[in-house]
Amino acid sequence: MSQADRVSQHYAAPRSVAISRKQSLAPLVALIGCDGAGKTAISNELAIQLNQTRPTQAVYLGLGSGDLGRRIGSIPLIGPALEKLLTDKARKTRSKGEKIPGLLTALVVYGFSLLRYRRFLKMQDARRRGIAVIADRYPQTEIPAFYDGPGLSAARPGSRFVAALARSELRLYEKMAAVKPNLVIKLDVDPQTALSRKPDHDLATLTAKVVATQKLTFGGAPIVTIDARPSYAQVKEEVTKLCRPLFVEAV
Repeated sequence: MSQADRVSQHYAAPRSVAISRKQSLAPLVALIGCDGAGKTAISNELAIQLNQTRPTQAVYLGLGSGDLGRRIGSIPLIGPALEKLLTDKARKTRSKGEKIPGLLTALVVYGFSLLRYRRFLKMQDARRRGIAVIADRYPQTEIPAFYDGPGLSAARPGSRFVAALARSELRLYEKMAAVKPNLVIKLDVDPQTALSRKPDHDLATLTAKVVATQKLTFGGAPIVTIDARPSYAQVKEEVTKLCRPLFVEAV
């Protein structure tokens, strides 16, 4: 029996369960994987495709800080130096035992987390209105300051105020992580393949993300792992087969 068949069988519910689903939140599928695994392209295309069956939308739940840093690095003359400065500060913030480098850095990290939390709340509101969601990335609390985890929970705070920010941020992530997706799809790809698709990324960071992808449990949510090394069309087809049983409107 294929993975798609097992998922379909698992969600083939009797009418009484189908009725209760109508009264609950719309389905949520999270696509997880290292950069270059195809999360963003697949989630956007799949949402358009499944929207023909029932209202569906793609939601980005990442921070976007990495892309912002690369855009800063492309600024003539000052870009590379500014990107290095920001990267060094971010690395210290993510490193256990290091000290968070200043209040401004903590406020920036906290601000990004607030933006993520706002997108999360908007996603939940859409689900309450019956709109199914395919999430590109998903917040977690298992690995601090990395891979969509709380950014201020690894390094040491340098002041009471920064410590309060870290506690507040952690509570936001705990609230988000407490909402389990109906299905988590891990797009598994090796670091070399990821680098070939994202040549502007750092190999060491990609390697760490590949390892983290395999470890995350998302609070016991249903998880299926897909080999994301084949062609985009093949991977998208397999993801579609897994999602379709969940996104069929209950009659």
